[in-house]
Amino acid sequence: MSSVPPIEDAAVDPAQEQRLHPWSWLFVLLMQMRQFLLPLVALLVFGNRGDRDEMWSYAAAVVVIAVLVGVSILQFLTYRYRIGRDGISVRSGVVSRNRREIPFARIHNVVVHQNPLHRLFGVAELRLESAGGARPEAEMRVLKLSQALALEQLVRHRGQAPAVPTAATAEVAAATPPRGDDAVLLRLSPWDVVRIGLLSNRGWVVVLAALGATMQLFPRGTMSDAIEYGSRQAFGYASHLHPATWVWALLALVAVLGFWVLLRVFSVALALLRYYGFQLSEHERRLTVVSGLLTRLRSSVARRRIQAWTLRESPLQRWARRRHLRIDIAAGAAVENERRDLRELAPLATPEACDALVRHLLPQLQWPPARWQPVQQRGWWRLCLPALLWLPVVAAAAVWNGLPMGALILLWLPWSAFRAHRQMARMGYHLDAQYVAARGGWWQRWWRFAELDKLQSLRLSRSPLDRWLGTASVWLDTAGAGGSIPLCLRYLPEADARAVYAQLGQALAKRRLHW
Repeated sequence: MSSVPPIEDAAVDPAQEQRLHPWSWLFVLLMQMRQFLLPLVALLVFGNRGDRDEMWSYAAAVVVIAVLVGVSILQFLTYRYRIGRDGISVRSGVVSRNRREIPFARIHNVVVHQNPLHRLFGVAELRLESAGGARPEAEMRVLKLSQALALEQLVRHRGQAPAVPTAATAEVAAATPPRGDDAVLLRLSPWDVVRIGLLSNRGWVVVLAALGATMQLFPRGTMSDAIEYGSRQAFGYASHLHPATWVWALLALVAVLGFWVLLRVFSVALALLRYYGFQLSEHERRLTVVSGLLTRLRSSVARRRIQAWTLRESPLQRWARRRHLRIDIAAGAAVENERRDLRELAPLATPEACDALVRHLLPQLQWPPARWQPVQQRGWWRLCLPALLWLPVVAAAAVWNGLPMGALILLWLPWSAFRAHRQMARMGYHLDAQYVAARGGWWQRWWRFAELDKLQSLRLSRSPLDRWLGTASVWLDTAGAGGSIPLCLRYLPEADARAVYAQLGQALAKRRLHW
């Protein structure tokens, strides 16, 4: 799926309307069946209270399936698309007829999706996404694989002109001349993908999903009774052996290690399913990500659509000298939740590789900054203020209710204070004529930055605590901002914060003059 055929080889005729693949109705039917699966199962299981009820239940199920088949075929027969000079025209609808014109310049992301059934039939699902859209502009279920890749290539060539020409985009275009072939920027080997699983905690997703499914499938109390019965039998058998204390400790350690190993196995399995064959390539200032073991995803986005950048590293990743590079693009929140693979330019790479990738894609920036502006340390205690307020209350309540061991929760206070001091010591920011960057975290470290041309709004914030300490925070926003880390310059002295706010405001006003 990583190779793109020429447009001429894909039988794309722009002179007439095109149909979807002949098996398109089957994939639409399967999607609808998945949505109605639970109601159908409930109808067949709970509707059978006698011979007559059983007959009516099966008849109703057959009618529902027949209606779904008819709707799927009608959607296939009424869906048309035409490729024009400036965009794609889509005509669809069974009862209410809709016609949608999608300019190539509006398409920010192209996703080619293949699950195992798609790969068996040699087809793919194509999604055209735009900035700020809660849903894709067009979803084509399904096209022939070569036809889907040809449409992706067509969007590449006809949607290259930047929407807002600026000096920065002109400099980038001059620094990166077009290439005839895709240039591979990053490729992950199978061992790299296994390392992603070993350094992550995604195994908890499988454990929690299994617990949720068990609670839904089995009656209330059945699982608790089974666990209680199994534990009683196991401890009863072990007590007859009269093991020593160190044997109990060893068994507990083995159980903990076994559970930890199981979590890592689940994490590795999820990483292989998602990142196997990961490849980041570039073609004519457009980035393409291909990944997936069973379900293959091919996402493409123009470099000018990238709004902000985020580097992160956990303690395990720092120990292994690895980082994670993520981007925000101009797209809606719902699209972001679906297309997380596009956000990750480097799921796991060395710090040097991540920095080199940033310098390649942003040649006008000096990354990493030579010097970070530090934050004053005198207000470090504000980061552990919640723990200072509620931990003594919880400990006092536990002791009052006859649980003296609850006072041990106060041992968290020294660690919370130490962590807050280290976090404040590592906070910093950088601001020049090209971009603004912030860094933070100590246990979980992160760096976040954006070009000044991509800023959308600014906000100067001062809480009552800020007014008491003489500090302020500058919040910045870009199109498509997402994730758990905001772009914010926190706890600056008030004079410095106002100076930064004025400088960024001038850059934002200058950008609006180009609109």
